[in-house]
Amino acid sequence: MLRKFHLHYTLFALFWMALIFWFSDQPKLFYLPDSLLDTLFKKSAHAFAYGVLWFLWWRATGHRTWMALAITVLYAMSDEYHQTFVPGRHGQLFDVGVDTFGALLAIAITRSPWGKRVSSAFWGDQDIRGD
Repeated sequence: MLRKFHLHYTLFALFWMALIFWFSDQPKLFYLPDSLLDTLFKKSAHAFAYGVLWFLWWRATGHRTWMALAITVLYAMSDEYHQTFVPGRHGQLFDVGVDTFGALLAIAITRSPWGKRVSSAFWGDQDIRGD
């Protein structure tokens, strides 16, 4: 089955990637006074950002689940590498894992009965099984 790429979702995904890049390029991000809350907030933000990125690539690629995941994880890896060049930042393999977890969580949500209902109602998707 030939599935088409959707330009508008591709543009959204590229914009989202640029936004992630911008945040990663900041030498110093804000922090919460409690180190545990700060860590939880930042790791949750990582997971959320990459969950959204996976979703946008999933839509852009015509619901190609694994292609969207590959793009997302490769971008997470390149983003962490990029951070090694930013003063005050450190690329961490653990963050790639958190980013991947966010994408996997997005996959689980879209495949859940609730996610299928929302997708069908909001975007008119009839078949969102992916590959």
